[in-house]
Parts: sequence; C-alpha cells; structure tokens
Amino acid sequence: MSRGPRAEPTAGPARRPAARRTARPITVPPVWRELTLIALFYTAYTLIRLVLNDGGTAAAYGNADRILALERALGVDVELGLNRWLLGEPWLARAANYYYGIAHFAVTLAIVIWLYRRRPEHYRRLRTALMAATAVALLGYWLYPLAPPRFLPEEGFVDPVQALGSWGLYSGQSAGALANQYAAMPSMHAGWAVWCGLVLARLGPRPAIRVIGALYPLVTVLVILATANHYLLDAIVGTALVLGALALSRARPVRRSRPRDAVRAVPAAAEGRSRPVPRPRPAPSVEGTPCAAGVRPGTAVADDAVVTSI
Repeated sequence: MSRGPRAEPTAGPARRPAARRTARPITVPPVWRELTLIALFYTAYTLIRLVLNDGGTAAAYGNADRILALERALGVDVELGLNRWLLGEPWLARAANYYYGIAHFAVTLAIVIWLYRRRPEHYRRLRTALMAATAVALLGYWLYPLAPPRFLPEEGFVDPVQALGSWGLYSGQSAGALANQYAAMPSMHAGWAVWCGLVLARLGPRPAIRVIGALYPLVTVLVILATANHYLLDAIVGTALVLGALALSRARPVRRSRPRDAVRAVPAAAEGRSRPVPRPRPAPSVEGTPCAAGVRPGTAVADDAVVTSI
C-alpha cells in the first residue's frame, strides 16, 4: 500500500492588475464655437429690443409704476436716496458712469477668457450656467419690459450721465440704439457680477483676488441703483437667476466611464483565488481494514489521499 500525494492548494492564474485608468486631457470647446454662441445671444438681445419698440413702451412704464409701488409697500425703495447721494459727489458719479458702462462687459469677458485658458475643468459648467441665466433674462425682457428709474424724473430720479454731461453706456443716441433700454428686469448687471464674484472667490489664485471677487457684486449693485439704472427688485431677481443656474449645473449627474480592462480584471481576479484545503478526516480503525504502511489507526489522512494495494 502506498499513500498518494497530499493535495496542496492549487494556485490559479496569476492575478492581472486592473488597468490603471488613464486620465484624459481636459479639453475646451473651440474658440469659433464660443464666438458663435456670443453672436447668437447678442442677436437675440437685439431682436427682443426691436419687438419691444414695435409694441411701444406703455407697458414698460406701467410696470415701473408697479415695481415702485411694491418696493414702497415693502419698505425697500432705496434707489432714490442712493441716486441723490451719488449726485452730491460729482467725481464719484462720473466714476460710477464709467463703471456701469465698462465693467459689466469687460470684467465678465476677462473672467470667461481666464476660465477658458486657466481653469478648463470648470469652464463648461460655469459658462453654461451663465448662458442659461442670460437666456431666461432675455425671455424676461420680452415678457416684462420695464423702464429704469432714470426714465422717471417725475419720481425725483436724475440720470447722472445727463446731469453731469459725462460719458456713459447710453450717453449718445448711437449707444442707446444698440441696447434695450427697457430691459431692467431682471438685472444682468447684478447677475453677471454675482457670477464673476463667485468664480473669483472660489477659484481665484490669490487671497487678494478672492476678496475682490467677494466685493465686486456688492459694488456693482450699489452702482446700478445709485445711477438710477435698476431697481432693487431687479438686482434680486438677476442674482436669483444666476444662483439657480449654478445650483442646477452642480446638481447635474456626471457620467463616469468604466474602463474595459478594469471590468475584465474582475473575473480574472476571482479565478486567482486559492482553493480551500480539504479538512482531514480520521482513518478507518476497524480491524481487518487495510491501512497504508506507516499509518496507524486513528490518524488523520487527507480526503484526496489515494490508497492502493500492491
């Protein structure tokens, strides 16, 4: 009698390491596509102005009266006080006119370009949120035309551009003809400023820039109210639009692709598990039962031990 070989754990195929997921380079849309989007938005803005002019401005002035009445009922009609205070400081009023006419476009465009070049991983989401909020605002300009406070001298408002003979966004007839002057609700001066401020406050490379980002929306809101270009409710609605668009852009689920090599590695790893070692059982000890040489009755042998007779 000879004892066969004891079963040992069999090693399965070598475990193949899961393929390391290679990070794809983050890309941004081509410049020509972004310029096309800007052109489309500006065209929509101009068309809305033409539609409004065809229908007259009576609705815009009627809405202005209702906005002022609502603010007075709520006790938040701060525009007239700020307008009078600003006119008492002519140098500051001139600076505010330049700020209103330049910062809205220049600062926003500069931050969009900076995102495109320096923060491509955030560009698409933030650009889309800004465009979505602006699209809703364009719809609001069409459905709810609103005359700005500077068009209401009977309420005591004074246009600092006209009063000081200063340059401003609407200082000339040609400048005023290129923009919808009855598009006060919602205020995208406030909305874009909030967007710029949040981008700088969160992604600014230095603490000083992040502080500027926090202050920029506050200064912008004070300027648009003091220059009698917007109401406080305009600024609130414009801010809410941008914040809502940013919140929706963050809530959008992101699809993550799973590399094929990693999927194939799962069953391969399962195949590489060691087989369990069989538990020993006692050898038969009944008299007359042949046992393997050198194995006394009662000793344990493996389940897969082979006993043969010679």
